[in-house]
Amino acid sequence: MTQTDGRGEPATLLTPTHREALVHVEAALERGDLVTLFGRCTVEYDGRAESYLGSGDRLLVLKPDGTALVHTEEGQKPVNWQPPGGTFDPELNDERLLVTSRRPNPEESLKVHFERVIQASAFDVADAKELSLAGTEEDLRRRILDDPDLVEEGFTPLATERETAAGAVDIYGKDAAGTTMVVELKRRRVGPDAVGQLRRYVDALQRDLHAGAKIRGVLIAPSVTERARNMLAESGLEFVSLEP
Repeated sequence: MTQTDGRGEPATLLTPTHREALVHVEAALERGDLVTLFGRCTVEYDGRAESYLGSGDRLLVLKPDGTALVHTEEGQKPVNWQPPGGTFDPELNDERLLVTSRRPNPEESLKVHFERVIQASAFDVADAKELSLAGTEEDLRRRILDDPDLVEEGFTPLATERETAAGAVDIYGKDAAGTTMVVELKRRRVGPDAVGQLRRYVDALQRDLHAGAKIRGVLIAPSVTERARNMLAESGLEFVSLEP
């Protein structure tokens, strides 16, 4: 069973398959939604200490700011949690949904491996001012234009909204060696769609410029999904983690 939200996106899946739940969660995280998953799962933490929760019915909450919470049927506090600033990597492991929350400092991970998914829901909370935690792409653009070395040392922006046959490039510039760079900006965690968009810009510019022109494509966002990271590597594109 599927329920849709006001945007026409699926809001809730009831008793989805593990693959259906994966697709749902990936799309929701890419949109910057708040995600909840309820089902039978195990929970493993590795970081400043180690802990393991055996199989049980639990609620997993993934917030747009990188917070992860695992709740049981008792108490107001989560039994496991990760503070803001983490990244989420949903995947299929042994054909079952595995959601990993990671933080780089201190280095730690929280892994929730579902045996059965009973409900998967996504909520758009971006219009609630008290919950809006992310800046805009324009904020990110201004930050880079004020300090181009945030992209990489020696980067020189030459134009914004540079038109191509595939659409307008956020920032067009050159690296320290004079190589053309296409920079695509996203204010939230992104998935495969953003990689495809950047690849289309690079391909369009290669057709516009002289034959054999080398063009570097750089995706800038707070974080990317594991699938997006793999697509970037396969396409010879680059990623820089940067908040608005």
